[in-house]
Amino acid sequence: MNGNFLDQIDFGPLKEYLDNDDVTDISYANHGQIHLKTLSKGIFRVENKDINDAFMEKLAFQCSNAMGKSFNMAHPFLDAESAELRLNFVHDSIATNGIACVIRKTPAKIRLEKDKIIADKYIEVDIHDFLMKCVEGHCNIIVSGETGSGKTEFVKYLAAHTKETEKLITIEDTLELHLDRIFPHRDIVAMKTNNIASYSDVLVTCMRQNPKWILLSEVRSAEAVTAARNSISSGHYILSTIHADKASSIPNRMYSLMETTQDIDQFLKSIYRYIQIGVYVRGYQDKKTQSFKREIAEVVEFYVTEDNEARYNTIYRKTMEGRVIRNEPSKYLVDYLEGQGVVLPKDLIKAGEIILEDADLLNREVPEETEEIKQVRREFESGVVQPVTPSVEQKPIQPQITPQPNVSNGNIGVNQNVIGQPTMNVNPNPQSNTSPSTPTTNSNPLPTGNPSNGSIPTPPKVSFRINPNKFG
Repeated sequence: MNGNFLDQIDFGPLKEYLDNDDVTDISYANHGQIHLKTLSKGIFRVENKDINDAFMEKLAFQCSNAMGKSFNMAHPFLDAESAELRLNFVHDSIATNGIACVIRKTPAKIRLEKDKIIADKYIEVDIHDFLMKCVEGHCNIIVSGETGSGKTEFVKYLAAHTKETEKLITIEDTLELHLDRIFPHRDIVAMKTNNIASYSDVLVTCMRQNPKWILLSEVRSAEAVTAARNSISSGHYILSTIHADKASSIPNRMYSLMETTQDIDQFLKSIYRYIQIGVYVRGYQDKKTQSFKREIAEVVEFYVTEDNEARYNTIYRKTMEGRVIRNEPSKYLVDYLEGQGVVLPKDLIKAGEIILEDADLLNREVPEETEEIKQVRREFESGVVQPVTPSVEQKPIQPQITPQPNVSNGNIGVNQNVIGQPTMNVNPNPQSNTSPSTPTTNSNPLPTGNPSNGSIPTPPKVSFRINPNKFG
C-alpha cells in the first residue's frame, strides 16, 4: 500500500487518538470495547460511543476497497499498511464477539532522546556511553524484550548514531523503522519482504548494494536467523530485535527458531562469535503514577575463548528490585573495538557495584519473588550489602539431555543427566541384601555455582539398588 492510503480513509472518531503522539496502539473488540496503549500510561480502556461495530465495519470496507481486496466471510482477515499505520481486521464470522481491529502507529521519528531517557532512568549514563562506543566500533547488536517493550525504538536510536557516511539497508516484513524518511540526506535503502521476495531473496540483493549496516526489523523465524548469520559472516554489521526474556538467552532463542537438528554447540559458538552485544529492554507498570515505564535491564557481551568455549559476560543487569550489577568488558570485546579503532575509557564501567534504589522501587509491580530477590531483600533489611565480584568467565546454559536407556551385562538401567534426578539401577542378582529403599549417596559434596553468571552447579549422584526378591 502506498503512502497516500491515509488520504483515502475517513477515520472519524478514531482521528483524535491517531493525532495523539502519546498513543502507540488502538485495539477494538467485543462490540465497542476500546483499549489504548500509550507511552506514558501503558494500556487502559476508554469509552467512545461513536466507535462501534458499524463504524469499524465501514472502516474495514474503506481499507479493503482502497487496497482492491475483499473483506467478508470468504476473506475474513484483512491487513492494511500505510506509511505510518498498520491495521489488522478480523471479520465477525471468525471473531464471534464482534469485529476486531488493531491499529499500530509507526511514526517516522526517533522518540528517544539522550537527556530524556537518562532523566527518566531508561538507561544509565555509563551504559549509554558504552553502547554508543559499541555502535561506533561496529558491534553486531541484538535487542531483546517482550512485545511492546520498545525494542524497535531502541534499535532506531542506535541506528541514528551510526556514522552518516555509512550506508544502511533496512529489511522488514512490516514497515516500522522509516530510517530513510527520518534521515532523507543519508544513503539508506528500505527493503520490504513479501510472498514473492523472501528474507533470503532480499538479502542476496542487499549484499550487492554494498551496505555497511543491515537492519533486520525482527529475528522471528529460521529464515531471519539464517539471514542474520549470513549478513555478519559476509562482513556486514547488523542491528536487530528478537523476542527473549533476557539478553543472555538470545543465542538459545535463535537456536529454538531454527527448528533444526543442527548441533547446538556448533550453532551457539557461531552466534557467540558473530554477535558481540545483547540488550534486554524491560517494560513495567508504575503503581504510584499508573504510568508505563521502560528501561534497559541487561547488557551482555558474547565471545568465544582461545579454548573454543562459548561464553557470555553480563556487563550490566538491573533486577526489578533495583539491584544493579556491573562487570567490566572482557579483553575479547576490548580487542575487537580496538581493531575497529575505538578505545574504551578504562573507568567507563565500574565493576562490582550494587545499588539498591529507594522510593522508585516501591512503586513497581514486582512479579513473584525469586531466590535472588529474596537474598537481596535479606541483605538490605540486615543493612549488610556485599558487592558482587565481577566475572567474565561465564558459560551459556545448555539444554537438558533426554534420558537414554542403557542395556549392558544383564543390568538394565537408566542414566539421566537432568539436574536433580537420581540414577536408577535394577540388579537382578538374588544374593544382594541391599534394602530396596536404602540410598547410596555420593560422598562428594555439592559444588558451588552461580546460575546468575552462567555457571551451573553439578549435583551429587544418588543411586538406588533394588532387590527383586523383595518384590516377589
